[in-house]
Amino acid sequence: MKACGTVFKYGDNIDTDVIIPARYLNSSDPKELAKHCMEDAIHSTVNFVENVKDGDIIVAEKNFGCGSSREHAPIAIKASGISCVIAKTFARIFYRNAINIGLPILECEEAANSIEMGDEVEVDFDTGVITNKTKNETYQAEPFPEFMQEMFKAGGLIEQTKVKLGIK
Repeated sequence: MKACGTVFKYGDNIDTDVIIPARYLNSSDPKELAKHCMEDAIHSTVNFVENVKDGDIIVAEKNFGCGSSREHAPIAIKASGISCVIAKTFARIFYRNAINIGLPILECEEAANSIEMGDEVEVDFDTGVITNKTKNETYQAEPFPEFMQEMFKAGGLIEQTKVKLGIK
């Protein structure tokens, strides 16, 4: 499984209130949440919602997804079209929520340090290789185990369970 897209770059401690502001939590509709994803990211020079395209990638520094444990945050990111999030570190509850809903995330300090806003990046989830096509550099993240790759392909834990139970 691979992802390829243009990078939106963010700094340290991007919390779930920045990812999806609390004022929009009255909806659980992924498409509605995506309309407001990263809306409050004040340190970004690019309007995320107006510029994100299917397949694009978020790269961040430390502690991405900190704050409250709402599932809405990774759902909004995934529904916006983001194919993957790469960061130095993730808040643990965000990490688990992202995996559960089928949003691939990778921890890779070297990639987070080097990749810049607007770079074109490709991620090979089978090998963990992250390729910055803009800079012609590669970085090594830990590849996903096979069971997690199956979960991502199915669309998350619930969708994978439905397949296993023959419901879908």
